[in-house]
Amino acid sequence: MSALANLDPAALAKQFAEWGYKPSHAAWVLRAFYEGREIAPSQARGLPQGLVERMQKAFPGVASALAARQVAADGTTKLLLRLADGRTVESVLMPDFRADRAAGCVSSQVGCAMGCDFCATTKTGFERNLTAGEIIEQFLALRREARAVGRKLQTVVFMGMGEPMLNLDSVLTAVRRIADNQLGALGWRQITVSTVGIVPGIEALTATGLNVHLAVSLHAPDDATRARLLPMGRRFPIAEILAAADEFQARRGRPVTIQYCLLAGVNDSPEHARMLADLLASRRMHINLLRYNPTGLSLRGVTYEPSSDQVAEAFAAVLRARKLVAHFRRSRGPDIDAACGQLRERTSQKESSAA
Repeated sequence: MSALANLDPAALAKQFAEWGYKPSHAAWVLRAFYEGREIAPSQARGLPQGLVERMQKAFPGVASALAARQVAADGTTKLLLRLADGRTVESVLMPDFRADRAAGCVSSQVGCAMGCDFCATTKTGFERNLTAGEIIEQFLALRREARAVGRKLQTVVFMGMGEPMLNLDSVLTAVRRIADNQLGALGWRQITVSTVGIVPGIEALTATGLNVHLAVSLHAPDDATRARLLPMGRRFPIAEILAAADEFQARRGRPVTIQYCLLAGVNDSPEHARMLADLLASRRMHINLLRYNPTGLSLRGVTYEPSSDQVAEAFAAVLRARKLVAHFRRSRGPDIDAACGQLRERTSQKESSAA
């Protein structure tokens, strides 16, 4: 049994035709579904008798269920959704500076295979890719959360659990439906796809011609430091990653965002800042400096700590002195399991203890 989120208008229209109904009803049904309107006999004006009942038997509204929910003092809301096979995945709603807007963060995989040493998600390893429908259901859950607090879900970033470029087919399908004016209606420019630097994935995204944004999680200005933090860094040197990002930027005409998580004593020295400035001096890219949310002992036995405010500001000052656009992303939800993978890990531990 498939969920409506797994279907596009053509697939649903084909199913309606096989049932003996007009295929044209599919567009109305899916639009109502993405808008969060109830598709029930009493609300489904214009649909033929029996179609809604048949749909309800064949397609559940959503296939995922809320397993846990945390709300921080700053309004950040973290959801843990349980999928049909029992696995769980995280999504986050982040309030905007404007009181009527919010940003969403969705996952692309259950777990992650990238092995980033400072990330909580990597501790559970990789389990499987998400379907396009499972990604879309995260978007719809975040949209409902936003509406419940009087906000509009304005942007979506693929920066949650998993590496989007290693599940690109499902990610692109989800992006198209989320952006489509007849479905999710979010808009192309409101979507950012993030990667730790999977060069073939960046090239494939570039080739699609989709007008989305690209973010690259660099986290170090040199290959040696990066390989210690991100094991996959050994496969794709920084020079190759930035060359692929250059091509994306040239084709799309919008700046790529460079993500850089500052870790005390690891990648936050003035020398690291100067090296990063040298890398990006000739590039019109934005540098997003991240304040680390500690996740405990890493797989390599390291306990990472966030850089002090003084060190972080000094790092940013070096970049800005070179005329680079560098800003700090606000730390979100410090009073909840805010770091990617933390809520899933904690919930899994509680369930194991209770078993």
